[in-house]
Amino acid sequence: MYKAILEKAKHYEPETTRFLCDMIGHPSFSTKEKEVIDCIRAEMEKVGFDEVKVDGLGNVIGRIGHGARVIAFDAHIDTVYPGEMSLWKTDPFKAEVKDGMVIGRGSVDQESGMASMVTAARIIKDLNLNDKFSIYFTGTVMEEDCDGLCWQYLIKEEKLVPELVVITEPTNLNIYRGHRGRMEMMVHIKGLSCHGSAPERGDNAIYKISRIALEIEKLHDRLKHDDFLGKGSVAVTQVFFSSPSQCAVPDAASIQLDRRLTYGETKESAVMEVQEAARKAGYPDAVVEVLRYEEAAYTGLVYPTEKYFPTWVLPEDSHWLRTAEESYKEVLGRKPLVDKWTFSTNAVAIMGMHNIPCLGLGPGNEIYAHAPNEACPVEHLTQAAAFYAALVYELNQKIK
Repeated sequence: MYKAILEKAKHYEPETTRFLCDMIGHPSFSTKEKEVIDCIRAEMEKVGFDEVKVDGLGNVIGRIGHGARVIAFDAHIDTVYPGEMSLWKTDPFKAEVKDGMVIGRGSVDQESGMASMVTAARIIKDLNLNDKFSIYFTGTVMEEDCDGLCWQYLIKEEKLVPELVVITEPTNLNIYRGHRGRMEMMVHIKGLSCHGSAPERGDNAIYKISRIALEIEKLHDRLKHDDFLGKGSVAVTQVFFSSPSQCAVPDAASIQLDRRLTYGETKESAVMEVQEAARKAGYPDAVVEVLRYEEAAYTGLVYPTEKYFPTWVLPEDSHWLRTAEESYKEVLGRKPLVDKWTFSTNAVAIMGMHNIPCLGLGPGNEIYAHAPNEACPVEHLTQAAAFYAALVYELNQKIK
């Protein structure tokens, strides 16, 4: 059966590639994904999914199978902006297939995962690989702006609670079982404005926030390390201030922090560390704020959330992981590398918040995510599709 699965994936390779190119042709920045969602919905309907719908947040949800048990495959279909256009050798939204690569914005991060998922659904239907599961294929929105928000909505509002979710973010065809969490914070400090010609009359908020920033730099070196996920990190990423004029001492200042959380670190511990850094700088009155996301989806819905995205790790002895490794070896003929992502994914909500097991495999190499001349190997699309279908087959075989 595994040979037949791989042969089917290769048979559909031109269609998988064409579908990815179609999606790239619809720019789909966070909160602006409607056109690509319509494209995906049409493709799912053409393939013959048993159900296709778009939820209130704008996620497209396709289902095949009617089994009592539920699993899901997820691809976020929003992308970042192209950046400086002169760095691109091709138009980022006119996909090209050259030297075995699909080139364009979203080809790696991560519309390629959606293309392979839909092909996997074709294979599962063609070869009758599934009779135990209802399998959901989700094309999710707003991940680049707020990872996991889409799945908070799916779990809480759509009541979609699978036993397992396969994240199809790029892994270079390796199997990933976790990544660090993250959170976004602001540190605020007050000063006292005065005329810039006599700065001693005031209290310069920029000097104060600068001293706090230097303590944050030192904090980074002290953060916890985990043998699998690596070290926690913190970085000052933006600086803000307010002042009556350019000739006045600033009366308030803030810094924004990107905090990556390794295993064992929490929102509470991270906030306390920043508060302690401010105290060491001499400003115990500094205010530490965990930011919130309150942007409207393309549907118009606002679904607010705190910008705290917990760490998650699937245990090495998980039966889901063992089954994935077996499926990979059987269909692709080699042993997989099991590793982790450097960046964050929707699994921060699925497993980090809701403890639903996740694992990942996706086409493309994550080093090309958000980069100019983003490109995914065509053979990755085919092998990823074969793996997804093989995993479904193997899971069905294990259920008596």
